[in-house]
Amino acid sequence: MFEALTENFSKIFQRLRSRGKLTEENIKEGMREVKIALLQADVSLPVINEFIKKVTEKAVGQEVIRSISPGQQIVKIVHDEMIRLMSPADPKIPFADGEPTVIMMAGLQGTGKTTTCGKLALKLRSKGRKPLLVAADIKRPAAVEQLKVLGRQLDIPVYAEDRKRVVKICKRAVDHAKKERLDTIILDTAGRLQIDKEMMEELRQVAAKVKPHQIYLVVDAMIGQDAVNSAKEFNDQLELDGVILTKMDGDARGGAALSVRAVTGKPIKFVGVGEKMDRLEEFHPERVAGRILGMGDTVTLVEKARKEITQDEAEKLQKKLARGEFHLGDFLEQMQRMKKMGPLGEIFKMIPGLGSKLKMGEEEERELVKIEAIIQSMTEQERRRPEIINLSRKRRIARGSATTTADVNGLLKQFKQMRKMIKQMKSKGFFGKMKGMKGMAMPPGFG
Repeated sequence: MFEALTENFSKIFQRLRSRGKLTEENIKEGMREVKIALLQADVSLPVINEFIKKVTEKAVGQEVIRSISPGQQIVKIVHDEMIRLMSPADPKIPFADGEPTVIMMAGLQGTGKTTTCGKLALKLRSKGRKPLLVAADIKRPAAVEQLKVLGRQLDIPVYAEDRKRVVKICKRAVDHAKKERLDTIILDTAGRLQIDKEMMEELRQVAAKVKPHQIYLVVDAMIGQDAVNSAKEFNDQLELDGVILTKMDGDARGGAALSVRAVTGKPIKFVGVGEKMDRLEEFHPERVAGRILGMGDTVTLVEKARKEITQDEAEKLQKKLARGEFHLGDFLEQMQRMKKMGPLGEIFKMIPGLGSKLKMGEEEERELVKIEAIIQSMTEQERRRPEIINLSRKRRIARGSATTTADVNGLLKQFKQMRKMIKQMKSKGFFGKMKGMKGMAMPPGFG
């Protein structure tokens, strides 16, 4: 997510920091580079111009705070303005009292709308709701069957009919939900390859007759400026309550996330960040801005960690780290836990001070599979005391893991560096800050 934009911003701010002293001239020069980076990320031009204007006004007109460097100050200004650009955000769904809450999902064909319906239903069920998926897309071949398959996979009921009257299908679905005591209805409406009168008229009829409590537009973030344009058109013809951006884990340039809120005036509610059904995240501007600027996202990291590690397990790990007893077996266990939290590349980007320095692509992911195999080929004693691993042991471990002795040497070197990194993070008070978050478990491997 935002890899190219983050890399470009990092280079720009590094050059500004190297100037030592900020002047009006080099601030404007830096803002020209920021403008190019945002254009490359496919951010809407009017949004860019307003953004650059605001940042420049604040950077030039503000006295330098003595406690931080001028370079740090301009990063702070850009960070704050980026949050303002994407705010206010509201990931909460207002539920109706005394009747099922109806959520209508709209969007073009190919945006991942049907899959997003399933993801949203799963997310709501995890929060105690009783969702019903409604197959209201009778135009696209196999759309109804796709929703039924998702329903079976997730064990979530699906309402479908063979009839061709979409409005009646939706109205009967509401009656069905009341009868079955289901409290949240998600309407998977029809899309098209492009916006046309027939589709918009059908959506308007559903909205007028069924009266959904919330209407969300599902937008493919990978199409950049086109995503913003379609969002504006939908918003002009439907009373949208929010936007859901999909495919944010792909080759997305980030422009849609930075433009949609400003262009439509509607909040981004959620973002899809992976193919798995649990990969739908609430949208928080401050967290996204932190990731874009390479500042990490500690809050999301902790939230993900809570799902995979209990407080007791975290405290046990903290004690091990404090005593210097963290060994390769622990490393393997924590790495496997982190993998459950999502792609490791995304997890590392959330770690302040580390994410902007590490790149985790498919090749790196394959390397991690190799690391698992190497550690699993070690004896318990070797995992606890890697210093005893001599050449003959390395050869045996390499044979057992289908790797080479060079791979084994590389892992042992990496582990030494990790121990050093953990000590540095502890000395900077990172773990102390994490402990201060009440009721939250520490991220696996970072106690």
